[in-house]
Amino acid sequence: MTTRTCDILIVGAGPAGLYGAYYAGFRGFDTVVLDTLPEAGGQITAMYPEKDIFDVGGFPVIKGRDLVNQLLEQAAAGHPEYLLDEQAVQLQTCEEGPAVVTTATGRRIEAKAVILTGGIGSFRPRPIPVGEEWIGRGAAYFVPRLAEYEGRDVVIVGGGDSAFDWAWSLHPLAKSVAIVHRREEFRAHSGMVEKVRALGVRFVTSSELAAVHGTDAIEAVDVRHKVTGEVTTMPCDAVVAALGFIANIGPMADWGLELSKRRVVVDASMHANLPRVLAAGDLATYPGKVPLIAVGFGEVATAVNNAAPLVDPHLGVFPGHSSGESGE
Repeated sequence: MTTRTCDILIVGAGPAGLYGAYYAGFRGFDTVVLDTLPEAGGQITAMYPEKDIFDVGGFPVIKGRDLVNQLLEQAAAGHPEYLLDEQAVQLQTCEEGPAVVTTATGRRIEAKAVILTGGIGSFRPRPIPVGEEWIGRGAAYFVPRLAEYEGRDVVIVGGGDSAFDWAWSLHPLAKSVAIVHRREEFRAHSGMVEKVRALGVRFVTSSELAAVHGTDAIEAVDVRHKVTGEVTTMPCDAVVAALGFIANIGPMADWGLELSKRRVVVDASMHANLPRVLAAGDLATYPGKVPLIAVGFGEVATAVNNAAPLVDPHLGVFPGHSSGESGE
């Protein structure tokens, strides 16, 4: 069994985990980042590398892939070690000794503090109710490359943030974009709804996908109004099913963590209920939590600083200012 000792183990290589790797390096800690996915970036890399992201301070808009690359560059100064395509399956903790994480391959990692930044855990898309056999033949759950939709008639099924983010990103390239949603109201942020509406994207509400037509590829879709039953045939050669995800935090559910709706409950210092374990990002929850990338950055910095006394009892929580000396 291979054993790696470190100051801080970060479980999850999404945006919060990568920023945590930077911040732990800034504080001089030997840091390991563990993730089940084969590439760093979490959901962004796996699902929407070309999606525009609007909630990161200092960037009016940034592509998901660019954000991940810049986070990796930022973290590189601290020389973190990345153990990718490795799943954490067991956790042992105690007040005095290190926390021990064992992976599915038998690797053993001993850390003075563990910070959980695993996002929503493993995830799979909610299946499209009609036309799932067309996935990979014109229908998709994710849009890894926007250029593939150039000049196409795109129908997006869903009414949440992802549906509107895809509509915003695809509109400049596609021949046409329509959003089909089963309700009149949308779950997406109202500001983005109005921005997409202003583009001229067609909204088909109180409706659902009834049928997909085509031979080797999608050629059209039928949309049925849920109240009147009227069926409208729409030209379409690409369907994006943005219906949300079914999440599973996997073995973490059996570690003895206090959980609320598959999230790790933390206090104001980002400590979980187990000794030497903290959490940040989408995986962490507390009253008033707002699940934004920008919030995750602040949470993981708080977690690293509060882990500092666990790494070295002589260290304080406050690290000083990274931009230079402060004056009174």
